[in-house]
Amino acid sequence: MTSELRVTDHATPAEEKAISERLQAHSNKTFGTSDRRELAIILYDAMGNPEGGFIGRTARGWLYVQMLFVPDHRRGQGLASRMLQMAEREAKVRGCLGSYLDTMSPQALGLYRKQGYEIIGQLEDLAGGHTISWLKKRF
Repeated sequence: MTSELRVTDHATPAEEKAISERLQAHSNKTFGTSDRRELAIILYDAMGNPEGGFIGRTARGWLYVQMLFVPDHRRGQGLASRMLQMAEREAKVRGCLGSYLDTMSPQALGLYRKQGYEIIGQLEDLAGGHTISWLKKRF
């Protein structure tokens, strides 16, 4: 049997699905089935259009913060903190014992640290002199 490896700029939806399904099956066999559930908190403008929000998920006892965004004209109103607190509250209801995330934004890093998150790792010297930080918070 011959194997072939190809480099590409992107995977097709079918290719990504094939990899994802196989990885999930392997993970379930190795670690047990996941209780993964998506979690979203949407920030709407006056017209009812989404303009920001929180996207994440809970699984295996932890909340993962995938995205948290507040548009410039809405910053300084405590919305990011409120969304994060709402997500953490829901994660606790779902039985989570903590939350984790990553960020490249120095402004967001400050917000997360004020909310009780601690840095658990960093990768420096990204293009442009940026740093990515990984953080966690135990509830």
